[in-house]
Amino acid sequence: MNLLIFGATGGTGRAIVAQALEQGHRVTAFARNPAAIITKHKNLAVVQGDILDYASVERAVKGQDAVLSALGTKAIWRNTTISDGTRNIITAMEKYGVERFVFESSLGIGDSKPQKRQLGLPYKIIIIPILGRNMFQDKEIQERYIMQSTLDWVIVRPAVLTNGPRTGVYRSDFSATDTSIKAKISRADVADFMLKQLTDDTYVHKTPSLSY
Repeated sequence: MNLLIFGATGGTGRAIVAQALEQGHRVTAFARNPAAIITKHKNLAVVQGDILDYASVERAVKGQDAVLSALGTKAIWRNTTISDGTRNIITAMEKYGVERFVFESSLGIGDSKPQKRQLGLPYKIIIIPILGRNMFQDKEIQERYIMQSTLDWVIVRPAVLTNGPRTGVYRSDFSATDTSIKAKISRADVADFMLKQLTDDTYVHKTPSLSY
């Protein structure tokens, strides 16, 4: 498949790129700074662009079979960069008939809010309500834009991300009252799950949570 990956320079994005190439896909990595992508492969194209620049997003989307997004921000102030960029991605995908959109969000967004308590005390009382408040608010907006689209979307909500290995063994779509989850998952396993959604319709128009 021809895959376009946004957020390709981040931890999850790099894992998606590497695994997609391993699987034989033709990958386009979208980046503001192409030099940040050090992977070299005959099936990898790196395009420079800004998600806030619709023209560059549209050029990248044209001709793709599916889009995956691992966009994120470390900004602690009010910031709508990712939600505005997500809206540009959706618009371009709808224009060119690219239907499958697999999007990395976060556990604790939308109807997974009750699961925030499973992330641990620091996340419950400091990281989410204080340091991550604006980021989580913008993720709510991002998800709303996606859900209102005509795309075949899957919104993946991982627990606390780690740099652990890909195991292929994790849990998805668990209940908010399930106290047996580990409340963490490696970026490599998030990438593994996201790539599986390209050919599996189980979670189309759904928001699976992801954890060990």
